[in-house]
Amino acid sequence: MIEGSLRSEGLVQIQGIEGVLRMVLGKRRGRSGAFTLIEILVVIVILAILAAIALPKFMDSNRRSKESALKANLALVRSAVLSFTSDTGYAPKQLSDLTASSAPSQGYDTSGNLQSIASTNWHGPYMAGNLPNDPVSGSALTYSTASGSVGQVASSAPAGTTDLSGVLLSTY
Repeated sequence: MIEGSLRSEGLVQIQGIEGVLRMVLGKRRGRSGAFTLIEILVVIVILAILAAIALPKFMDSNRRSKESALKANLALVRSAVLSFTSDTGYAPKQLSDLTASSAPSQGYDTSGNLQSIASTNWHGPYMAGNLPNDPVSGSALTYSTASGSVGQVASSAPAGTTDLSGVLLSTY
């Protein structure tokens, strides 16, 4: 009795696609238990609308993950370059010096000139394993040894490449 009155009030929980169809289209007429073409088309349209809303979010997820990995890789390598420079007084001659198991013989001063490094000042390796690549471009990170930008590490993506928010990757 109570369930019947709740059902007439529309308060009973509707389960499954059949329940959704009945809720959307109202009570069924006739004896057949099959759905009409119109009912099936309504469900297909609803599913298509939901897919159209959700798919763009998932399609960008690969690019967003590459951008996040790039930021993490840049932070890791920049920290290692900073530690190397702090210990030796010079920037690494090349990024592979960060993973070396023995002291490199030379490094760059702030003017971009090669200087000898005292092995007693070197406390490396500054990174374990291999150097990370730029996940956006798929190639090695860019390392500058030019005067005024010695020791700077950046994305190797082509100039002008932006992330999904419109921020230049070169500013990461």
